Amino acid sequence: MTIEGALRRWLLLANAAAAVFIALPLLAPLLLAAGLDRPANLIYWAYSAVCHQWAFRSYFLFGPEWTYPQGTLAGLIGESGPYRFVGSADLGYKVAFCERDVAIYLSVLLTGLAYAVRRGPSPGNVAGLSMRAYALLILPMALDGFSQLFGWRESDVLLRTLTGGLFGAASVWLIYPRIDAILERDLGPARPAVGTLDTGVRPA
Repeated sequence: MTIEGALRRWLLLANAAAAVFIALPLLAPLLLAAGLDRPANLIYWAYSAVCHQWAFRSYFLFGPEWTYPQGTLAGLIGESGPYRFVGSADLGYKVAFCERDVAIYLSVLLTGLAYAVRRGPSPGNVAGLSMRAYALLILPMALDGFSQLFGWRESDVLLRTLTGGLFGAASVWLIYPRIDAILERDLGPARPAVGTLDTGVRPA
């Protein structure tokens, strides 16, 4: 594939990358449950660069509960456990992303797929989100995240999921149409496929 070909297929590549990026953190607890500690720990280590992975703000798979509050985990595994705990056969194994990051990147993937369907074969069918609208849509996550960061309150799984999902969707809606516009400006419209006749007639 040429560079131009890759650029014209940027949306397919972006959605594929998003799918892999969200799939690996979900694969980590599956690997642990299967006794494959080494590849699982490699995933946890790699994603620690982009997420704190605190157990009391993460989803758990293969256990009795999807999430565990900090106090509950501290009572079960000790005060320091909620920050570094990966999981156990009794409690399940945590996803290698926190709840908010799962929502963000899953939303990026789903919105990217929806954008591909809505856009169709011709870029320019979807108008990009304005910066003002984007600021309003990401404001809930900013308020939820910073109020939690400063210790004013503790968020919950519902708020982390809703605000993270909103942020991911808004980011795609802001960025993807602009990428299309830039590439169409620089590369021109896509050439017709081999074996087809371009008559030069364009819709009015």
